[in-house]
Amino acid sequence: MAPLSVFSKAVAVLGAAACVCLPGIAPAQDAYPSKIIRIVNSLAAGSSADHLNRALADGLSGRLNQRVIVENKPGDGGNIAAMTVVKAPPDGYTLLMGSMASLAIQMTYNASRLEYDLQKSLAPVSKVAEIPNGLFVTPVLPVDDLKGLVAHLKKGKSGQYFCASAGVGGLLHLTCELFNKSAGVSLVHVPYKGTTAFRPDLIEGRVTMAFDNVPVYVPLVMAGKLKILAVTSGRRAAVLPYVPTAAEAGMPGLVSVGLFSLFAPLNTPPNAIALLSRESAAVLSDPKVRETLSKQGIEPGGSTPPELRKQVENEVARWAKVIKDADIKTE
Repeated sequence: MAPLSVFSKAVAVLGAAACVCLPGIAPAQDAYPSKIIRIVNSLAAGSSADHLNRALADGLSGRLNQRVIVENKPGDGGNIAAMTVVKAPPDGYTLLMGSMASLAIQMTYNASRLEYDLQKSLAPVSKVAEIPNGLFVTPVLPVDDLKGLVAHLKKGKSGQYFCASAGVGGLLHLTCELFNKSAGVSLVHVPYKGTTAFRPDLIEGRVTMAFDNVPVYVPLVMAGKLKILAVTSGRRAAVLPYVPTAAEAGMPGLVSVGLFSLFAPLNTPPNAIALLSRESAAVLSDPKVRETLSKQGIEPGGSTPPELRKQVENEVARWAKVIKDADIKTE
């Protein structure tokens, strides 16, 4: 019996080896996630999106029992961060946190030089949050509401009033153009190198108005250094609940929101996408996380990958129309 036993063991060992080596039979893999996950943020450290990103990373670290880190790669309308993720292995360990509107704008504005396609090169994971934008005007302007602003601008001379932004082709620039069309005016666009660069000119009245994320401007509004006439989101901002939406103020076409979403490289395994989407939604629904982000003016909320894909399609189409109508050209 002993020789037979030895023979049986030998056959078992050879059979196991054959299973490993036979074509089409993949070796066992470690369960996902088995190493550090990196979230590449398309906005700068210290921004509202950065606070959001880190809150999500901390929550995911606990729920996935794996470290999740944030790497900020701002610049070029989000393209630097996007390309970092597009070129990463599609294994679920490199993710993109980006401003959906900014990335959608790039699809049209920079179509001739873009090395990726937002709808074809990245896999949607989950919507993460909305950060409302606001319409801010210099305090020297004798207006207190959106209707008064439009009336005042229409009385002025051509080239007299200016709308500042963080650069040509960005979300804030496109929102200036959207305002021009919605209000029937023609403010001169003045691009700056970042939002912090134009704030002193806006406060002093060298530029007339600007659009930007609401949260960072709350201290300036409270101190009387700037006026906010409307928010351009679908609902009022929790941090400034007395400020009407543009729709409530009579301009329903003026919609511009910081939509922040999570993406992965194309061909990332479906099980990893599903897990990340599910756990991100769980983090964002946690009462403590919601309270922390809400105090910063950030409105968290997850979504399914198909829901995010549809929202991307809508954003690409909407901003493409704004670019076409305003005849905005790449610099």
